[in-house]
Amino acid sequence: MSIRRACRVLPFDTSSYHYPSRHTDPAFLQKRIKEICETHVRYGHRRVYHILRREGWVVNAKKVYRLHRELGLQLHNKTPKRRVKAKLREDRAPAIRPNDVWAMDFVHDQLATGRKLRILTVVDTYSRRSPVVDPRFSYRGKDVVTTLEQAYQEIGYPKTIRVDNGSEFISRDMDLWAYQRGVTLDFSRPDKPTDNAFIEAFNSKLRSECLNAHWFLSLEMLAKSWRPGVDTTTKSDRTAQLGISTRSCWQTRPVQPAHRT
Repeated sequence: MSIRRACRVLPFDTSSYHYPSRHTDPAFLQKRIKEICETHVRYGHRRVYHILRREGWVVNAKKVYRLHRELGLQLHNKTPKRRVKAKLREDRAPAIRPNDVWAMDFVHDQLATGRKLRILTVVDTYSRRSPVVDPRFSYRGKDVVTTLEQAYQEIGYPKTIRVDNGSEFISRDMDLWAYQRGVTLDFSRPDKPTDNAFIEAFNSKLRSECLNAHWFLSLEMLAKSWRPGVDTTTKSDRTAQLGISTRSCWQTRPVQPAHRT
């Protein structure tokens, strides 16, 4: 019996019989999800979904979540237990343009040889761009000033820098530099890392996605391998603050005026 006659007997439309399926082969999709998670070991299903959409995959977030879970690629983050009741604190005025507010802190790590190093990190709280990620074996106040002057050559000085009460940030060199450049140093309260939450979040991503994923034998090797890891963390990924836009796209958007209340 021919297909046309069988469809007429059922009845069934022949166009429906010959209609090609548009469903994505799950085997190829699973393979691509695995490749993304092997390259970026700390990516969850939401970040994987947005990478797939940028690559042209026609797939929804729920399917990516299901396949991500079936492959056993979920992130197991341990939620800390609160032992005291949190107290609300009035937030600072948000930045309304690039170079309004920077956040700065140190990340401590070590080479494969066991030698300790310190990494100075800076984040623009408006654009989420990281103008400074500078590793050294030791840091003093004048070294911080030198690094900030190098950043000035590319993007200029900020109006405010949020820092903790570390010895490098309260040093005489840092205080004199801020006074001469018209930069305000906004110090966080002791034992309150949430006062500088932007840099704490950035350092957490930097450690989990770059430092913990690689071994470095020397500072020179770290410097050569550094830029790809930092670019992945700071330029090409989706963040909750910026929606699905990349940070490089966000920087090209017009500056929004401050809202008056």
